[in-house]
Amino acid sequence: MNLAILLASLWVLAATCVAMLPMRHQFLPGSILLALAPVLIGILGYQFGWVVGIGAFVAFVSMFRNPLRYYARKWTGRGTPEFAGDEADL
Repeated sequence: MNLAILLASLWVLAATCVAMLPMRHQFLPGSILLALAPVLIGILGYQFGWVVGIGAFVAFVSMFRNPLRYYARKWTGRGTPEFAGDEADL
């Protein structure tokens, strides 16, 4: 099996395990997965083409939409809602 596919599969399994944790225990492992994802997406895109890279990127954004929205608001200085996942505050 290709190393990139193996790493991507392990990343997905790790993300699934993190999602099952209580919310207070998700921050650190979720942040690590969030930081590793662009590297893994780049490797997949390089080895298998830009279509696979775009597909992996879309899946990543879909999975991490709330944390990405939270950090985008934080980094642009627009303030963050009390609950990052609450759609009504955005």
